[in-house]
Amino acid sequence: MKIPFTKMHGLGNDFIVVDAIRQDYPNLPAAARQICDRRFGIGCDQLLVLKPSEQADFKMVIYNQDGGQVEMCGNGIRCVAQYLRHHGHTEKNELSIETLGGTMRPKLMGELVEVDMGEPILDGKQIPTTVDGKIIAMPVEVEDKNYDITCVSMGNPHCVLFVKDVQSAPVHSLGPVLERHPLFPKRTNVEFVQVLGSNALKMRVWERGAGETLACGTGACASLVAAVLNGHTGREATLHLKGGDLQIRWSERNNRVYMTGPGVEVFSGVVEIG
Repeated sequence: MKIPFTKMHGLGNDFIVVDAIRQDYPNLPAAARQICDRRFGIGCDQLLVLKPSEQADFKMVIYNQDGGQVEMCGNGIRCVAQYLRHHGHTEKNELSIETLGGTMRPKLMGELVEVDMGEPILDGKQIPTTVDGKIIAMPVEVEDKNYDITCVSMGNPHCVLFVKDVQSAPVHSLGPVLERHPLFPKRTNVEFVQVLGSNALKMRVWERGAGETLACGTGACASLVAAVLNGHTGREATLHLKGGDLQIRWSERNNRVYMTGPGVEVFSGVVEIG
């Protein structure tokens, strides 16, 4: 089976976009592992599949490198918004895109895309975790050490840890352990965040099912929310990620989180899946 694709990235968080709006492609979950593999496939963090939607302008389905489907991707939603406009699917600057994490509303602003990411979910059971109520600076024991975590859902689960130096943070050792900790029934993304000031954070992320990536839009949103809840920053900040910067704002007026950043097309082609 031959599948046309477009390679895109948001701050180095890279994606293969498959346009299934007018033509469906079977068995894409099984093909995700091959497509995402950086040695035997095209190579990307996630496979994004665009489909028609009955409740929004379009639908985005997301598969990780391990073939698992996930709820939302902030960098991905910016990329598909640019794709939809540049590839003739819409002339609108403001779109609605259905995801498993809810309907997202990206707004195209030239080379940048602002996305209304919705209200953060702070109730532990809804994130989901196994704990009731808010989880703010809650100690969790991992291999005989305690780590204070703050949990937020931005349509997908996030576990945020504040560290003194993000460069030396144990992303590759602690990240996968927390991802699969019994506290998180659907696993979790893990953010390691250094506070640079009242309006600046530096972040590294261990993404559920993908490992460390250069950027994570929902993770940046969750990190700002966690920083506000812990009294580290104001409600608007620049998030410095390994792949570049995102502007994140948690509105006091409507409790919604807004993310602004780029979505870039790299190249297009056709991949053959056996």
